[in-house]
Amino acid sequence: MADNRMTRRRLLAGSSVAAAAGLAGCTDRLNDLRGDDGNGETPGNESTGADETDVSALANGVPELETAYNSREEYGHPGDSLYDFEDSDAWEVTQGEGEVDEDVVFDGSQSLRLTGEEDETIVAEIDVPDEDLTDKDFSFAIRTTTPQNITVNLRVVDNFGSDRYYSLREITYRAPDVGWFRSSPGVFEESEIEPAMDEIDRLEFQVLHSMDEAEVWIDDIRTHDRPEQGYVMLVWDDGFRDYYETASPMHDEFDFTTIQAPVPQWTEEGRDEIMSVSELQERQEEGDQIVVHGTHNPIHEYEDEDEIETRIRGDKHWFIQNGFEGANYIVYPHNSYDKTSLEYFTDYHYCGGFNQSGNVNLTNVYGFDPLALPRTIGHDLDISKRCVDLAEAHNQCTILNFHAFDQDNTMNEDDYEELLEHIDQADVEVIDFDDLWELRTDPF
Repeated sequence: MADNRMTRRRLLAGSSVAAAAGLAGCTDRLNDLRGDDGNGETPGNESTGADETDVSALANGVPELETAYNSREEYGHPGDSLYDFEDSDAWEVTQGEGEVDEDVVFDGSQSLRLTGEEDETIVAEIDVPDEDLTDKDFSFAIRTTTPQNITVNLRVVDNFGSDRYYSLREITYRAPDVGWFRSSPGVFEESEIEPAMDEIDRLEFQVLHSMDEAEVWIDDIRTHDRPEQGYVMLVWDDGFRDYYETASPMHDEFDFTTIQAPVPQWTEEGRDEIMSVSELQERQEEGDQIVVHGTHNPIHEYEDEDEIETRIRGDKHWFIQNGFEGANYIVYPHNSYDKTSLEYFTDYHYCGGFNQSGNVNLTNVYGFDPLALPRTIGHDLDISKRCVDLAEAHNQCTILNFHAFDQDNTMNEDDYEELLEHIDQADVEVIDFDDLWELRTDPF
């Protein structure tokens, strides 16, 4: 058992070319791994008024309605630049097609646009002979007009052929209103002999999809220091009483905090299967964090911007009025978000998401987009255990999502208890959004 487990009660201190040869030896593993704004505007890292030592999301009690700064702008360029795509000749597109794009950029004067036809894996690579990437994680800016059934891998290959895949398993940023976001994916798998990160041969971007076509832009690859350990977040959506009656006693037994994201309308209606306000407040007193979920309709379906802002503002107001201290954080209903809604979310929330997948879908803690985090559906015990194991092995964060034990998107009660036992025995910390946000803002 990890003796130093963090909980809510013990907070953190402190140009296309066909290239069969380029993919030699990787075809089977690629199969296993399947699973800007157009105007030059870019989220930056310039100061917007947030004090360097102030992480305002960490409210002392119930937070204010509006945020003090735009977290996506304030933390848009984390870590250190690795490649900025200004030198287009350094990249070789070995499968699919690629071209420099000077009109759609995240930073600088150009980005790399990658396209592929039906079921065609896209691969772009760059030699990195002089980089020591020991104890480093990665992030990159990404934009796609073809989200959903798509996986984006960053593959690191050393001079001896060993490799590691960092994988963003799915993108739920909704078309057609698309824009840039930063991804800092966790490790999905690596070769039996782990790569020598101080002897790197090349980096590859791989886009795998099951659509008629795929279109992705990549820009601004950055590196980040690895944290000292791995982390787990347990998120229960919609406020089902099943958590209150069955799962919460397990959490209390293990002293694990949970993140609750109830739907205000369902709570106000007093639905039989939904926790009441008083029950949610009770769980907050016991250490759980209650964050905003909001009106249970996909936000990208709203066409009127005033309606979007009214909804986002009204949802947070309900949580504030009921004394919920996690109201600075948000879980998007149906994992739905787009460029316009993100512009309003930043006015009321500092951190949240998600790009959700049914497979392993981890994040690094120092480089993610504050409002486009990834998470994994907690429907399968083996997948969820693997998420925990990878978080432990690579000092990353797995965010696991649950609803109710009688739903297909949630493992059964016995499996969940086994998962909690597995977490308890692993060298990981169970954290909430406050803890994650403190980690994310700490390097600044």
